[in-house]
Amino acid sequence: MEDQNHQIRARHTPATVTVYQAYAPHIGLPAARDGRFPSAWKRDRMTWIKPSFLWMMYRCGWGLKEGQETVLAVEITHEGFAWALRNACLSHYVRGLHPDQAAWKRQLHRSPTRVQWDPERDLQLRPLPYRSLQLGLAGEAARRYADEWTVSITDVTPLAREVHALVRAGDLEAAAARLPEERPYPAADDLLSHLRVPRPAHPAADGV
Repeated sequence: MEDQNHQIRARHTPATVTVYQAYAPHIGLPAARDGRFPSAWKRDRMTWIKPSFLWMMYRCGWGLKEGQETVLAVEITHEGFAWALRNACLSHYVRGLHPDQAAWKRQLHRSPTRVQWDPERDLQLRPLPYRSLQLGLAGEAARRYADEWTVSITDVTPLAREVHALVRAGDLEAAAARLPEERPYPAADDLLSHLRVPRPAHPAADGV
């Protein structure tokens, strides 16, 4: 059975995979209008992309947090997504996966992308018992993301507001029906083998 802690779930088509970000309106609105990130978007800074809509809602507070009022759905190419995964390093040291902390630090320093597996969220933004991928892009990866991989950018802030209103009204069934369909992403084993946190030999000792 596949380990859900290292399963990518995303909205995807034969050509693209959708990731989410949230920005202040002066960046988010021009990006959605023009289909590309504006000059105010800094290509030399780390940027995090998230295939999970609900994890993005947790991060940006349904688009209500200051500086995250515009929620974007960004379609990127499968080739770009695969490049990011293949060149990624886990954002934290894991015994059994990295030879030692020094080796992990060297890998992190030279990797243009990094990965975190954070608890997935439900409609009420409570943590679920399995993980969701967060992908950080820096340097070459951030530039490729903005200038090569991005196929379309859509403002999904109205959807975030609609789902949030249904959740607040207690209509979780209707809220769930409005969520983007996120299916297991067919990532080849070589894209994730270096990003999977080994599970302990004895479940009772599992502190991950």
